[in-house]
Amino acid sequence: MKSKILTNIEESYAELRHKTSWPTKKQLIKSSLIVMLASVIIALIIFCIDKIIETIVNLLYFGF
Repeated sequence: MKSKILTNIEESYAELRHKTSWPTKKQLIKSSLIVMLASVIIALIIFCIDKIIETIVNLLYFGF
């Protein structure tokens, strides 16, 4: 009698092996580049907003 865990592992493996569609190398590279570009853009936006808020706070605390 197989345990539930072993059966679950076998079913998961079979699903990953036969039912999952994996991306091609070209698709994977394209998706990775898009994610990296989006991450850099978002980081730059956050950096700019942070600098603007820092400038405003400094002006409020230390005067014009």
